[in-house]
Amino acid sequence: MQLKLISTRSARVLATYADRLSNFSPNARFYLASVILSGAAMGIYRLLFNFYILSQGYDEALLGMLVTTSSMTALIVALPMGFLADRLGRRISLIAGTSLVALAVALVVLFPSVTVFIGANLLMGLAQSLAGVTMGPFLMENSEEKERTYLFSFSSGLSMASAFVGNWLGGYLPTWLSRMNGADPTSTASYGAALMVTALCGLLAVLPLLFLRARKSGAPRSRIAPMSEIRAQAGPITRLILPTLITSIGAGMFMPFMNVYFRTVHHQPDPVIGSLFAWGSLAMGLGLMIAPPLAERFGKIELIVVTQAVSIPFLAVLGFVPWFGLCAGAYYIRLALMNMSGPVYQAFVMEEVEPGSRATVASLASMAGSFGWAFSPTISGWIQVNYGFGPAFAITMVLYTLSTYLYWKFFWRRGAAAPAAQPRTA
Repeated sequence: MQLKLISTRSARVLATYADRLSNFSPNARFYLASVILSGAAMGIYRLLFNFYILSQGYDEALLGMLVTTSSMTALIVALPMGFLADRLGRRISLIAGTSLVALAVALVVLFPSVTVFIGANLLMGLAQSLAGVTMGPFLMENSEEKERTYLFSFSSGLSMASAFVGNWLGGYLPTWLSRMNGADPTSTASYGAALMVTALCGLLAVLPLLFLRARKSGAPRSRIAPMSEIRAQAGPITRLILPTLITSIGAGMFMPFMNVYFRTVHHQPDPVIGSLFAWGSLAMGLGLMIAPPLAERFGKIELIVVTQAVSIPFLAVLGFVPWFGLCAGAYYIRLALMNMSGPVYQAFVMEEVEPGSRATVASLASMAGSFGWAFSPTISGWIQVNYGFGPAFAITMVLYTLSTYLYWKFFWRRGAAAPAAQPRTA
């Protein structure tokens, strides 16, 4: 009887999921096709970029500075990119952002020097900011309330699932390519050749975006609101953005260095780290896929608070337990739990603000998400060089606990509609 009940509920959930996916607009489908290609490209890039820099004799301090450069740029230009996205339109903004990311990766390989590394990361920050501030309003404008949470989560989940392929390929690409150029698999030449594959894959991600069409809906279009409107909604917007800001500060302390962590602390080779990242991306993607029905059943904010709170003990295992197998398991579970609610919260934020203010709030949310990654990696790089990874993990645990408390305090305890019910996203 119990098995029959579970089977019936599972069938009902799957039927609901299929119905929501069938409602995706053509624009949403083209965007998702681009996400598959760009997700795979970034899966390779995020795995190999640090190794590419280290292979040239640089240390973690430079890695931290480069992450800070791209994130600081994204932070500074978020509002200007929002204005630019309004002028260019959603289609051109997404095409430009995706193309410039591919160009930045190519520059790193073709002209290797600290100056070019910094310049390419500046360009990467500009491009990711432009695409980032465009994504939320674009998905909002190309979805209805019924399937909206599914579209936000499915987009992120698809990106993670394709990153699974990219991470797996990234673990083996340097070895495969080294056989062609006669270099060592961990040499600069092998890593550089693999990163060029990333650039080419990124360019392919532009093709589906060329088929995007202007929406026919007569709904108010998102725009960058004037500062007077921002000041009038300062309290609600602050409550919406602050938890994201604190989470980003914690994430920037260790997430950019996970590949370095597994290599230096657990002494794992590139193929193992690539596979670990691949399965981690898949775990995150599965978490993102199951988030929408859970949010429908239990509530968006409830899902966010519970999953992020439960992820913190697994972060402690990851950072302080010396056994690689246990750390790998904790890595998978933490990734799935901590990240599955991100798109759910982004959809929640977009629903909580006026249509005309969504571009502004998306820009501010992008700034909050970039803030921690702009400052934390430089601090973390210095900490790692002098004290190891332990303090970075400890700081992250404290910040994640604080952000989870704020989600509960601002939205769950007082009701999810409290922040911005009037005229009024990580």
